Amino acid sequence: MHSFVQYTPTEIVFGKDAERETGRLVKKYGAARVLIVYGGGSVVKSGLLDTIKKELDAEGIQYDELGGVQPNPRVSLAREGVRKAAGLGADLILAVGGGSVIDTAKADAIGAANPETDIWEFWEGRQTVERSMPVGAVLTISAAGSEMSDSSVLTNEETGRKCGVSSDLNRPKFAVMNPELTYTLPKYQLACGIVDIYMHTLERYFTPVPGNRMTDEIAEGLLRTVIEYGRKAYADQTDYDAMSEIMWCGSLSHNGITGLGRPRDFANHKLGHELSAMFDETHGATLSAVWGSWARYVYRLDVPRFAHYGYAVWGIENKDEKEAALAAIEKTEEFFRSLHVATCIGELKTGVLPDETLRKLSQNATKGDTIRLGSFKELTAHDAYEIYKEANHG
Repeated sequence: MHSFVQYTPTEIVFGKDAERETGRLVKKYGAARVLIVYGGGSVVKSGLLDTIKKELDAEGIQYDELGGVQPNPRVSLAREGVRKAAGLGADLILAVGGGSVIDTAKADAIGAANPETDIWEFWEGRQTVERSMPVGAVLTISAAGSEMSDSSVLTNEETGRKCGVSSDLNRPKFAVMNPELTYTLPKYQLACGIVDIYMHTLERYFTPVPGNRMTDEIAEGLLRTVIEYGRKAYADQTDYDAMSEIMWCGSLSHNGITGLGRPRDFANHKLGHELSAMFDETHGATLSAVWGSWARYVYRLDVPRFAHYGYAVWGIENKDEKEAALAAIEKTEEFFRSLHVATCIGELKTGVLPDETLRKLSQNATKGDTIRLGSFKELTAHDAYEIYKEANHG
């Protein structure tokens, strides 16, 4: 094993009716005034929001609300949350929703703890996060893993930029996880969430650092589990076993444990972020749309690694390393197709893009070719353009 630091402070309460523990957990972490952050009307229609309020009322906890979080969450709404948190004198931000809601809650927590600084300055990297408020989460979507992660991603709708902040201060104090709360998700949202979970692991698996056998075993086991139970969950969203496995995989895929002892790559996330920022595409679909093109562009740098992925995760047999590597890439794309998500840009809502748009995406992703993307291969703007171009078909 190579050197690493692992920090996983989030208390997990997992299982049926887990949401009824929310008030107790808020009180346990010393909060008396809570800003509740949520998305559209689903948590209202399902009665979940009322359940959470009753649990808070039972513990004598005051609260205000911030609703309306959208996929690819907007910094403007997060700013409104900062103002509400300040007006309430909140001492904890409670997210009730999926990754976009939790990311917004993290932004509200940072903004409320740093009232002198506009939160976008942290997301653009002009300021470093040195203090934040506690965050709790009631998870309703298995996807981003934000309920245990150190990251938060926001979109600035004025500039069209999508940026992320990583800090251990972002890690929630607790996460309440009842798989039954995910039963009514739109099937496309479920599928994109499964892709996101899978990609969070692949982005840690394909790096230039060899070794770390135990980390590999954890990652490969998670990937096999997502393949098996992702298909079952897609077929039947009321399959508790399948939905519970996917929910727990989502948390483990992004809390750091699947990449211990090596750097993250996350080039695909950067490429996907630019597509979702420019066209408001669903995050998971942008990842599946470019991954195959990225993989074919870089696999020759470490054919044995891609082959091992094929042997260990996909059970590929009787092929030499190059054949196994290419077969593993194709198997991965077949899995994405089985979930009816895009495996090229032309299958996204935006359709096939003009060449000048691909070049603009490449420049945006690399900040005008001033930064390099990833670690498996450090991508220049030209590399990013070639990957976008390879993915730009129907």
